[in-house]
Amino acid sequence: MYIRPLQTDDLAACVVLNNDAIPAVSEADAAKMQSLIAESLLSLVAEHDGEIVGFCVNFGPGAEYHSPNYLWFVERYHEFAYLDRIVVSPTARNMGIGAALYEAVEAHIVGTPWLLCEVNLRPRNDGSLRFHARLGFVAVGQQETPYGVLVSMLAKDLRANSAGAAEPALGALATNDIDADLIDADHIS
Repeated sequence: MYIRPLQTDDLAACVVLNNDAIPAVSEADAAKMQSLIAESLLSLVAEHDGEIVGFCVNFGPGAEYHSPNYLWFVERYHEFAYLDRIVVSPTARNMGIGAALYEAVEAHIVGTPWLLCEVNLRPRNDGSLRFHARLGFVAVGQQETPYGVLVSMLAKDLRANSAGAAEPALGALATNDIDADLIDADHIS
């Protein structure tokens, strides 16, 4: 497996992967995907045997991006990388590709205190909730989107990792419904 920056030639494959992953991610045509990548802080692809099997798109503060989930984080965090979407081909799942993409993101954003993302609670994405818990993300809120999806807002404190401190507690990311009693407010800056 090889992780590298996403290039223009990768757009068609990324659009197919993206749209095959709906509703875990929002739909994107080639023009929207090009716009996302142009505005992104970092966009990466994962290749396996010469085929693109995964990708991710990340934004930083100040992006001209109007996703309600991105804007939720902008209101609460000042320094961050927001992982807007990560997709791994169903044929390449359980090969460590998602974890490798996250590891590559963290390597590129050294010095950034927070890695942020959201995971669907309705429709429910239990696999993603478990995956993010293993990576050290904690729930810091919930949001009902204008398009009817309930999401759990997740944060990973990268300062703890760089200082050699223990990972944040994972209890807030149980796979049953997350409510206000489970939100770790100490992770909001």
